[in-house]
Amino acid sequence: MRLFMIAAMLLLATTAMAEMPSATDAVISQALTSGKPTVIDLGARTCIPCKKMAPILEGLSKEYRGKASVLFIDVHEDKAAASKFRVQMIPTQIFFNSQGKEVKRHVGFMDKADIVKELKAAG
Repeated sequence: MRLFMIAAMLLLATTAMAEMPSATDAVISQALTSGKPTVIDLGARTCIPCKKMAPILEGLSKEYRGKASVLFIDVHEDKAAASKFRVQMIPTQIFFNSQGKEVKRHVGFMDKADIVKELKAAG
C-alpha cells in the first residue's frame, strides 16, 4: 500500500509540473506562417494563473498538433518577447488566424473551453 501511495504522489507531482518549453523566435515564425491558427500564451513559470494554465496548454498542444499551434513564452526568460507582443500583464493569450494576423487578445487565466472556442474562431 505504501508503494502505491508513493507512486501516486510521484504521478501527481509530475502532472502538476507539466510545462511546455518557451517558444523561440524561429518556432513562433514557423507557427505564424504555417497556414494554421496559433495561440501564444505569454506568462511566467512562477505566476499562479500561468501554472494553472500550463497543463491545459500542454494538452491542447498535443490535441491540436497538425491543426493549430499552441505556444508558451516565459516573459521572465524572454523579455524581448514581452515587448514585441506588447504584454502589460500576465498571462496574456494572443490568438492569430491562419494568415498570422492577430485576431484576439485576452489577459488572465483562460480555461480550455474558451481557448478552443477562440482557436476555432481563428480558423
